[in-house]
Amino acid sequence: MNNIIIKEINAHAPEYREVWQLREDVLRKPLGLSLKDEDLSADFEDIILIALGDNNVVGCVMLHPLHDGIIKLRQMAVAELLQQKGVGRLLVQAAETTAKKQGYIKIELHAREIAIGFYEKLGYDITSELFMEVNIPHKKMEKGL
Repeated sequence: MNNIIIKEINAHAPEYREVWQLREDVLRKPLGLSLKDEDLSADFEDIILIALGDNNVVGCVMLHPLHDGIIKLRQMAVAELLQQKGVGRLLVQAAETTAKKQGYIKIELHAREIAIGFYEKLGYDITSELFMEVNIPHKKMEKGL
Protein backbone atom coordinates (compact mmCIF):
# COMPACT_ATOMS: atom_id res chain seq x y z
CA MET A 1 0.00 0.00 0.00
CA ASN A 2 1.66 3.22 -1.13
CA ASN A 3 1.55 6.55 0.69
CA ILE A 4 -0.18 5.17 3.78
CA ILE A 5 1.25 6.35 7.09
CA ILE A 6 0.43 4.54 10.34
CA LYS A 7 0.30 6.81 13.37
CA GLU A 8 -0.48 6.21 17.04
CA ILE A 9 -2.95 8.60 18.66
CA ASN A 10 -5.33 8.65 21.62
CA ALA A 11 -8.93 9.77 22.05
CA HIS A 12 -7.80 13.33 22.84
CA ALA A 13 -6.02 13.76 19.50
CA PRO A 14 -7.51 15.97 16.78
CA GLU A 15 -7.78 12.94 14.45
CA TYR A 16 -10.09 11.14 16.88
CA ARG A 17 -13.15 12.82 15.34
CA GLU A 18 -12.24 11.29 11.96
CA VAL A 19 -11.71 7.92 13.66
CA TRP A 20 -15.17 8.18 15.24
CA GLN A 21 -16.74 9.02 11.86
CA LEU A 22 -14.94 6.18 10.08
CA ARG A 23 -16.12 3.70 12.72
CA GLU A 24 -19.65 5.08 12.43
CA ASP A 25 -19.66 4.83 8.61
CA VAL A 26 -17.99 1.43 8.26
CA LEU A 27 -18.92 -0.46 11.43
CA ARG A 28 -22.27 0.90 12.61
CA LYS A 29 -24.37 2.56 9.88
CA PRO A 30 -24.49 -0.60 7.71
CA LEU A 31 -26.03 -2.39 10.72
CA GLY A 32 -28.57 0.34 11.43
CA LEU A 33 -26.68 1.26 14.61
CA SER A 34 -24.83 4.35 15.81
CA LEU A 35 -21.86 4.99 18.07
CA LYS A 36 -23.97 7.81 19.53
CA ASP A 37 -25.91 5.08 21.36
CA GLU A 38 -22.81 3.37 22.80
CA ASP A 39 -20.61 3.92 25.85
CA LEU A 40 -17.30 5.05 24.33
CA SER A 41 -15.46 5.59 27.62
CA ALA A 42 -13.10 2.68 26.81
CA ASP A 43 -11.81 4.72 23.87
CA PHE A 44 -9.96 6.91 26.35
CA GLU A 45 -8.03 3.90 27.72
CA ASP A 46 -7.13 2.57 24.27
CA ILE A 47 -4.12 2.85 22.04
CA ILE A 48 -5.51 4.02 18.69
CA LEU A 49 -3.63 3.39 15.47
CA ILE A 50 -4.70 5.24 12.37
CA ALA A 51 -3.86 4.86 8.71
CA LEU A 52 -3.45 8.21 7.01
CA GLY A 53 -3.76 8.68 3.26
CA ASP A 54 -3.43 12.23 1.92
CA ASN A 55 -3.68 13.45 5.54
CA ASN A 56 -7.09 11.83 5.97
CA VAL A 57 -7.90 8.97 8.33
CA VAL A 58 -8.58 6.01 6.02
CA GLY A 59 -8.26 3.24 8.59
CA CYS A 60 -8.17 2.66 12.32
CA VAL A 61 -7.80 -0.01 14.94
CA MET A 62 -7.95 0.23 18.70
CA LEU A 63 -6.03 -1.75 21.31
CA HIS A 64 -7.67 -2.16 24.70
CA PRO A 65 -5.60 -3.54 27.61
CA LEU A 66 -7.24 -6.52 29.30
CA HIS A 67 -5.24 -8.54 31.84
CA ASP A 68 -2.22 -10.81 32.27
CA GLY A 69 -0.36 -9.53 29.22
CA ILE A 70 -3.40 -9.70 26.93
CA ILE A 71 -4.64 -6.81 24.79
CA LYS A 72 -7.81 -6.71 22.70
CA LEU A 73 -7.79 -5.55 19.10
CA ARG A 74 -11.12 -3.82 18.43
CA GLN A 75 -12.95 -1.38 16.19
CA MET A 76 -10.93 -2.21 13.07
CA ALA A 77 -12.24 -0.12 10.17
CA VAL A 78 -10.96 0.78 6.71
CA ALA A 79 -12.60 3.28 4.38
CA GLU A 80 -14.72 1.42 1.84
CA LEU A 81 -12.69 2.55 -1.20
CA LEU A 82 -9.47 1.21 0.34
CA GLN A 83 -10.76 -2.14 1.60
CA GLN A 84 -8.86 -5.19 0.29
CA LYS A 85 -5.87 -3.00 -0.64
CA GLY A 86 -3.58 -3.84 2.30
CA VAL A 87 -4.52 -1.06 4.73
CA GLY A 88 -6.07 -3.48 7.22
CA ARG A 89 -3.01 -5.72 7.11
CA LEU A 90 -0.75 -2.71 7.79
CA LEU A 91 -2.91 -1.70 10.75
CA VAL A 92 -2.92 -5.20 12.28
CA GLN A 93 0.85 -5.54 11.84
CA ALA A 94 1.38 -2.14 13.48
CA ALA A 95 -0.98 -3.13 16.30
CA GLU A 96 0.98 -6.33 16.91
CA THR A 97 4.31 -4.43 16.93
CA THR A 98 2.92 -1.79 19.29
CA ALA A 99 1.46 -4.37 21.67
CA LYS A 100 4.66 -6.41 21.71
CA LYS A 101 6.80 -3.31 22.44
CA GLN A 102 4.55 -2.56 25.40
CA GLY A 103 5.07 -6.05 26.82
CA TYR A 104 1.84 -7.76 25.79
CA ILE A 105 2.14 -11.46 24.96
CA LYS A 106 -1.21 -12.09 23.26
CA ILE A 107 -3.80 -10.24 21.19
CA GLU A 108 -7.41 -11.32 21.16
CA LEU A 109 -10.30 -10.01 19.10
CA HIS A 110 -13.91 -10.60 18.14
CA ALA A 111 -13.96 -11.08 14.36
CA ARG A 112 -17.08 -10.55 12.35
CA GLU A 113 -17.86 -13.75 10.48
CA ILE A 114 -16.99 -12.09 7.16
CA ALA A 115 -13.53 -11.07 8.48
CA ILE A 116 -12.45 -14.43 9.93
CA GLY A 117 -10.45 -15.39 6.83
CA PHE A 118 -8.60 -12.05 6.91
CA TYR A 119 -7.43 -12.66 10.47
CA GLU A 120 -6.60 -16.32 9.80
CA LYS A 121 -4.22 -15.21 7.00
CA LEU A 122 -2.48 -13.02 9.58
CA GLY A 123 -1.97 -15.96 11.95
CA TYR A 124 -4.95 -15.64 14.28
CA ASP A 125 -6.63 -18.78 15.61
CA ILE A 126 -10.34 -19.20 16.27
CA THR A 127 -11.00 -19.82 19.97
CA SER A 128 -14.81 -19.85 20.17
CA GLU A 129 -18.00 -20.88 18.46
CA LEU A 130 -20.03 -18.26 16.63
CA PHE A 131 -21.71 -15.71 18.92
CA MET A 132 -23.76 -12.60 18.30
CA GLU A 133 -22.35 -9.11 18.86
CA VAL A 134 -23.84 -5.90 17.44
CA ASN A 135 -26.53 -8.16 15.94
CA ILE A 136 -24.12 -10.11 13.68
CA PRO A 137 -22.11 -13.35 14.06
CA HIS A 138 -18.56 -13.19 15.41
CA LYS A 139 -15.88 -15.60 16.61
CA LYS A 140 -13.24 -14.91 19.20
CA MET A 141 -9.72 -15.17 17.80
CA GLU A 142 -6.25 -14.77 19.27
CA LYS A 143 -2.58 -14.71 18.42
CA GLY A 144 0.55 -14.95 20.55
CA LEU A 145 3.11 -12.20 20.11
